[in-house]
Amino acid sequence: MYTFLSVIQIFIAVILVFLVLMHSGRDTGLSGAFGVGSGAGPLGGGSLVERNLNRWTVLFAVLLFGNTIALLKIG
Repeated sequence: MYTFLSVIQIFIAVILVFLVLMHSGRDTGLSGAFGVGSGAGPLGGGSLVERNLNRWTVLFAVLLFGNTIALLKIG
């Protein structure tokens, strides 16, 4: 069980890093390449995409936190 949760932890962490990099910052960062920060682009309207990106980031952060607690309880 510990090994399974460890693999899941790595998977969640990689996805979370990718999601954080997708957020637009001062210089629009990586999200500018996918049109997240602007109103137009391949992903459609910016505000809806940004809101969903925020939701996915929070979801994966909570999953990472919960999985970390589970790993601490098991190990």
